[in-house]
Amino acid sequence: MKAILEALASRQDLSREQARQAFETLMSGELSPGQAGALLMGLRAKGETAGEVAEAVAACLARARLVPNLSGPRIDTCGTGGDCRGSFNCSTAVGLVLAAMGHKVVKHGNRSVSSSCGSADVLEALGFALDTEPEAVAGELARTGFVFLFAPNYHPAFKHVVPLRRELGIRTLFNLLGPLLNPARPTHQILGVASAAVMPLVAESLALSGVSRAAVIHGALGYDELTPFGLNEVLFVKDGEITEAHIDPAPLGLAGGKPENVTVAGKDEALQVLKELLDGYGPLVMQHMLTLNLAVALHLLEDVSIEQGAMRASAMLLSGDAGRHFGITGHA
Repeated sequence: MKAILEALASRQDLSREQARQAFETLMSGELSPGQAGALLMGLRAKGETAGEVAEAVAACLARARLVPNLSGPRIDTCGTGGDCRGSFNCSTAVGLVLAAMGHKVVKHGNRSVSSSCGSADVLEALGFALDTEPEAVAGELARTGFVFLFAPNYHPAFKHVVPLRRELGIRTLFNLLGPLLNPARPTHQILGVASAAVMPLVAESLALSGVSRAAVIHGALGYDELTPFGLNEVLFVKDGEITEAHIDPAPLGLAGGKPENVTVAGKDEALQVLKELLDGYGPLVMQHMLTLNLAVALHLLEDVSIEQGAMRASAMLLSGDAGRHFGITGHA
């Protein structure tokens, strides 16, 4: 560790072997709090590389409870969070609608950190299980097309880093890792980030992960989801290749609104809005935002154009079929 910390102090990137040793030691609980803090701070100060992230992912997954017996396409809609906008649970809604459309969704997530209501919070309130065991995931996917993988249940080794992250209180590599650590190893991924600066790093990390197709998205006005408020930035990953794109909601008929139109005040409002959207109505700007994100997900899964994806998504939302699929109604 001394040589590794010396390298970081000199702002040198770690070799893959050094990164592997560092994260294996960290995740096994063998580092002192001082060493662990120095490792994470050193990486952040010099700027993490995709190779370092890849080794961190490998070390975490080696200690995770991985999901067995899965085959075929499956998507995750988990973002990094951190935009502190208090917006409705868009990525959760995307996952539920995709499942109702016949796709397999393995949603990885946690309780609220920076949002009004985290994916675990709202799904628990809707009656979804947070304690699905790895061996039960395949069966549940076959039954409903949707499984929520509650991160703390699948990553017991994180007990070694949770206190450290809390004490540091700043962004570290682990803020980026969450969406990369899905224990069901999705073949497709839509991954939102709150900072455009980290988009290349996340895209390169996804390219190294072996994912078939993915989109790293950064929404207009700084959201970690696509928004109707302006031009959205996207990095598409396909079979290890990365391409840059921008998605303008205006030609899709989905532009307009203000941030307050997609904000929810807390868990009760977040839950009610989600029910309404799945049931075929809900606030128009939220419908537009959900349609945009669904369009990209369908582009990844079905190889349709963004325009075709938006039309399919809009028709699905208006039908209310997603609510019926899960027995969810927005009406009192």
